[in-house]
Amino acid sequence: MFKECCPELIPVMEKVAAENPHIAKLIERHQELNKLIDEVEAGREHMEELELEKLKKEKLHIKDEVYAAVIEYKKEKGL
Repeated sequence: MFKECCPELIPVMEKVAAENPHIAKLIERHQELNKLIDEVEAGREHMEELELEKLKKEKLHIKDEVYAAVIEYKKEKGL
């Protein structure tokens, strides 16, 4: 999930997800996409390249939205 890129934000991300159902759903979707993309790239699942690229873009968009919510939360809470 986000542990690879920004492990220091995980505790804040968990707080944001607990308070914001939309962010919680985005994190869940990110996990699903991460697993599916990994399966395709490992050759255990088949998918057209264009579809795979769409999923990667969706995953990146979700990551950006969650990251923005975490940064906003940190500013609001003075963290």
